[in-house]
Amino acid sequence: MGDSKASGNQADDFERLANVSEEYGDSWESNPYDSGDSFRPARDTGEPDKKLEAIANTASRPQSLADQLLEQWVMVEAPPAVAKAGEYLIGFIDDDGYLRTPRETLLAQAPADIAAEEIDAALPLLQQSLEPVGIAARDLRECLLIQIDSKIHAANLLAQLRGGAGNARDEDDEDSDGHSGGASGGGDSDFSIERRIVSDFLKDVEVNRLPRIAKALGVDVERIKEALGNLRQFHPHPGRLLVNEQPRAIIPDAIVEFDEENDCYIARLFNGRLPAVHISPQYLKLAKDAQVDRKTRDFVGNNIRTARWLLDAIQQRQHTLLRVINVVLEAQREFFDLGPQSLKPLPMTQVADQLGIHVATVSRAVSGKYIQTPRGIFPLRMFFSGGAETAGGESMSWAAMKAKVQEIIDAEDKANPLSDDELVIKLKEAGIDIARRTIAKYRSELKIPTARQRRVF
Repeated sequence: MGDSKASGNQADDFERLANVSEEYGDSWESNPYDSGDSFRPARDTGEPDKKLEAIANTASRPQSLADQLLEQWVMVEAPPAVAKAGEYLIGFIDDDGYLRTPRETLLAQAPADIAAEEIDAALPLLQQSLEPVGIAARDLRECLLIQIDSKIHAANLLAQLRGGAGNARDEDDEDSDGHSGGASGGGDSDFSIERRIVSDFLKDVEVNRLPRIAKALGVDVERIKEALGNLRQFHPHPGRLLVNEQPRAIIPDAIVEFDEENDCYIARLFNGRLPAVHISPQYLKLAKDAQVDRKTRDFVGNNIRTARWLLDAIQQRQHTLLRVINVVLEAQREFFDLGPQSLKPLPMTQVADQLGIHVATVSRAVSGKYIQTPRGIFPLRMFFSGGAETAGGESMSWAAMKAKVQEIIDAEDKANPLSDDELVIKLKEAGIDIARRTIAKYRSELKIPTARQRRVF
């Protein structure tokens, strides 16, 4: 615990607590009760069944958090009225696993046959019975306390089974990394320091006032840092362990590569996710067949013209996208060579004028598009932004300025992090003159905490 390289942002630490066939037989038995007209599967030919393969390869729809919790709840022994109240409360648990709806609202919206005392009895039972531990807490403090108390109870139970005379933390009570599940300093065996921090000092943790917490609890700062490390084993959003949010796969619309022979970057469209679209030769033939009646030929001909217009429109849009990307490659060459800090201002109006098209056409062309570059995959819109001139007269985009702020903060002394005023001075030394409030805005957008919160003790 006490690692000098660790991040001083204890608020982020807590957020990170924030931020877990029936096989189709090759030969089916025919139903002896089926009549001759009933469905019978085809005889096994040894070839794979395409329909069954498609079914097997189709991702199942994930269960909602409420459905999973209800499945657990029906296994809990509770009086019928309390069980019904528990089902009612589960409907209010959000995807983080919290029951944030105020009690007054729960009572006001409850069905007539669910009384207040039944709701009050169901809530602690939900908190004790549902998994992961911490579900149905009303706030972060309660969520962590539920998990701490569950850990203590499990450790004490294990100690009793081993005849440990109440020693709730022995060498086997370790997390998956092999570290002690609780504090090793001060002789605490009941998470007392961790529990006090959660109960009384979460606000101080949020703003990184570790010395104040240490003084109030009569321990040193290292012990507080150790306790915060122990608290990281608990999850601040237990519902997220059941709600699997799969990250959206990004498929680039274009691929940028460096051409060493010509010392330039070239782009090619990636159409791997687009289906091959063409007009059926059969309909083309039908439209010209003199033996087909005039009305049918006219109908088919009209639709062929519409299809050709659509194909032309797709081709034109792809052509426009590639032209826009080529302008980006030329204007942002330094970005591809040197990185984000060299990103230059590139208004869409400038690109539109250069290509002789409307600015709205440029906007539509880049909307939702991604390009794969030697530096990674980026949204195409990122390359279009405003900016300002540096003291040296060079243009610099807002994104490049943010990247510079990030670089300075990454290199700061974590024991004495830079304030926003000091960041203004550092940037001015680099030839970038921006106001303190702009620094604060950039920090917020980059999710960088204040200097106090970044400090490592």
